[in-house]
Amino acid sequence: MTDDLLPVMTDTPALHRDAAQRAREQGDELAALAHLIAAEALDAHPSQEGVERLCMVATGYFMKGDHAAAQRWYELALNLDAGQASAWQNLAAIHAKAGRESAAVRCRDHAYALQRVYVESSGQPARRVLLLCAGRSSGNVPFDLLVPLPHNARIKYAIDYATQAEDAALPAFDCAFNAIGDPDIAAPLQARVTQFAQACARPFLNAPERVAATRRDRLPALLDGLRDVHTAACIRIDLPQADIAQAHAQIASAGLSVPLLVRPVATHGGEGLVRCDTPAELDAALAAQAGPFYVSAFRDTRDADGACRKYRVAFVDRKPYPYHLAISPHWMVHYFSAGMEGVRWKLDEEARFLADPQAALGEKAMAAITALGQRLDLDYAGVDFTLLEDGSVFVFEANATMLVHRERPDGELAHKNAHVQRITDAFEVMMRERTAAA
Repeated sequence: MTDDLLPVMTDTPALHRDAAQRAREQGDELAALAHLIAAEALDAHPSQEGVERLCMVATGYFMKGDHAAAQRWYELALNLDAGQASAWQNLAAIHAKAGRESAAVRCRDHAYALQRVYVESSGQPARRVLLLCAGRSSGNVPFDLLVPLPHNARIKYAIDYATQAEDAALPAFDCAFNAIGDPDIAAPLQARVTQFAQACARPFLNAPERVAATRRDRLPALLDGLRDVHTAACIRIDLPQADIAQAHAQIASAGLSVPLLVRPVATHGGEGLVRCDTPAELDAALAAQAGPFYVSAFRDTRDADGACRKYRVAFVDRKPYPYHLAISPHWMVHYFSAGMEGVRWKLDEEARFLADPQAALGEKAMAAITALGQRLDLDYAGVDFTLLEDGSVFVFEANATMLVHRERPDGELAHKNAHVQRITDAFEVMMRERTAAA
């Protein structure tokens, strides 16, 4: 291999047999097995089976979260056979997790140049679901929970790397799910996905034009006219770096003034988000932008008790399902940083919301959220919002990338899992009904 993504291979069979013996003496049987497999693969011309076994070892470490070990074994396998697309894909994930984005992109390019379709299936699945994904970036819908294995076979299709001619050669599927949920990431692919959807003879979930309508600067117009629903004015600015005067002109033209929120496009979880309370802070935030960004009005939604609350509801087939409530002392509310665990009153309030959202939110707010799901018109989406003093809702964001996931069954947040299961069950019912009607 000459690819500089991979270190020069100096491994020998003897080196790995010695390492296997040391690992066994230390009681590390997995490492011992890995080194013995490597020794066998290096003994002569590597067989396909030997390389695949090395990839299995690497994946074992990857699934355990030992990314350093996984990287080493993937690199060894790829030195022996650079045609292992899944190895490149997982190596990309390792680099991305470590913040090595350039290496991650190059690994993804290797993976998807080799293979655009990845099938995950075992046993007798109830259906085969085609997942349209963006291979070059994140921003995909969290489909692991919604389309679980082994009940479903998953056919992951990196459509941004594939040609239209490849669409006709896809494996048979029962329904297609547009998993490119971030509208910023989906924008360059909208025509391509629309073309696919129009030609698709099977049920198609999450129409691309509905995803596009959820972009942060388009959301106010999308929600306009909904009773008891409010959101912040927002503009998108696409300017060369540090063109502060032009940015100020656009902000003033939109009628916006400090305090303001500035964030790069295609970001979530507070990544790159800056609150600007003064003109000087706004100038600094604008100067720091290296690409397109959003500027939105900031509204203080602190409640009477001094806390900031952010409710998350998922929509499946346009119906609302409560997912969580984060209660934080900080204006930027995220569940992981809100200090929920270990605080009984917070967890009790969240549990009441999950058990009976209408009682927790009030009839006015629940009606507003239900209408919002209809307005989004997506088969899967979510909304983050808070309650205002008059019982109406203030929407932070609403789109198809809202994360839902299970908690540890023996952990303090296990009370959420029954409600997560309701979301999974609702998605299963929708897929079953859509495919039966096709």
